[in-house]
Amino acid sequence: MIATVIDSASRRASGSLFGLAYGDALGRPTEFLTVAEILRRYGPTGPRELAGDPALVTDDTQMALAVAWALHEAPAYTPEAVEPLLRQRFVDWAVSPDNNRAPGMTCLRACAELDRGTRWQEATVAGSKGCGANMRVTPVGLLDVDLDTLAGLAQLQAGLTHGHPTGLAASELTAYAVRLLRDGAALADLPGLLAARAREQRTVYRHDWLGDLWQRPGERSPAEFIARGWDECLRVLGRLDAALARPDDGDDPCRLTGEGWIAEEALATALLCALRHPDDPVGALARGATTAGDSDSIAALAGAFVGAAHGMAAWPADWSARIEYTDQLARLAARHD
Repeated sequence: MIATVIDSASRRASGSLFGLAYGDALGRPTEFLTVAEILRRYGPTGPRELAGDPALVTDDTQMALAVAWALHEAPAYTPEAVEPLLRQRFVDWAVSPDNNRAPGMTCLRACAELDRGTRWQEATVAGSKGCGANMRVTPVGLLDVDLDTLAGLAQLQAGLTHGHPTGLAASELTAYAVRLLRDGAALADLPGLLAARAREQRTVYRHDWLGDLWQRPGERSPAEFIARGWDECLRVLGRLDAALARPDDGDDPCRLTGEGWIAEEALATALLCALRHPDDPVGALARGATTAGDSDSIAALAGAFVGAAHGMAAWPADWSARIEYTDQLARLAARHD
């Protein structure tokens, strides 16, 4: 029995990838409800049980799987090797009949251009920093690569659809958070570690991964372009610190760190949910799902963080057999456990 517990706790990649899917499934039916409506439907603790067999996920998990498969197939983690694989996986997702889960218009618009063969720096939606940039980046954080490669991969997968510098920076921070937690960092230390990374990377533009993405009207230099993204992330991390300094009132976390429709707020609000419930992983998911904002994305990222911290032991044992795409999740996570 002890060996089984230790093994489950050590499976941090599985805990993170399955946690993302579990949070996505719990938040799927609450995404467009008010908090009052959610509480009436699920009670004061919010949704804590998977519904359906299988329990359906949204485009958040579908696109995370697209990223994971592209990385799985890559002969090397270089922009030249990974970009065509990400492109094909994103296009395949866009035209799939299973892409019927209220997908984001930014992703659909960019994927249509990618499908035409448009250069990705021109296919992307340049002004979008929607949470589609980082809701799918968890597989990057599970790789055993150096931090420069992690940063390049995280920003590249974001940039194919979301060209705003904040989408790039928030995606890197999300992947970095998963990496830190998987490597044993404490959840409580995460805000400070992420802020330090943001300050360190503030003017680092990754030409080898992003090419001329920064060149658009009004931009004076690549350093100034990317600094705007890091500055917005630092501001929302400041809001996260202020929220954590207050007693938890049990109310909607979106009031303090944003509704999660944009990348930096999805990151911060998911972190707030995880940090409010560090020893109650399912409670962290329920908190993310009980919001007036982008509940599925917030809960999905909260699940990725808590699962990376605690491993598969974080989750009810029977959930893995009931979640949609369980075979893919298990196969993709196993190579990193």
